[in-house]
Amino acid sequence: MSTLDALKHDPEKARRLSIALVFVCTLLGAAAQILMKAGTLEYPHSGALQLLLAIFKSGKLFLGYAFYGISTLVLVVALKYGELSILYPVIALTYVWVTGLSVLIYSEAMNPWKMLGLLTVVLGVGVLGRGRKS
Repeated sequence: MSTLDALKHDPEKARRLSIALVFVCTLLGAAAQILMKAGTLEYPHSGALQLLLAIFKSGKLFLGYAFYGISTLVLVVALKYGELSILYPVIALTYVWVTGLSVLIYSEAMNPWKMLGLLTVVLGVGVLGRGRKS
């Protein structure tokens, strides 16, 4: 019996694994967005065809899209073993990681409204996650 098949007999372990996998998805998604931003800065032209070609010329853009693809595959596995209503809101944490990385890497401004928005996302994910227990 494979490890994944064993999860069918241990729902708590399956739940924990699915949450961990979705958390990994949020990190991959954030990295993908940062890489795509970096890649687009290398190609200042804005035409759709030029940008499409840039995906194959820019390692950063290509890697960003690859991370999105890997994130999607990991999400599919996570959804097989977890509750969609619990897992999907966790993906909103990607906003938190992207904002933090944007401040660190691109020196983007942080203001009280952004902080409030991020806090709302984190609290919302926490509330939805605890809603499973009732």
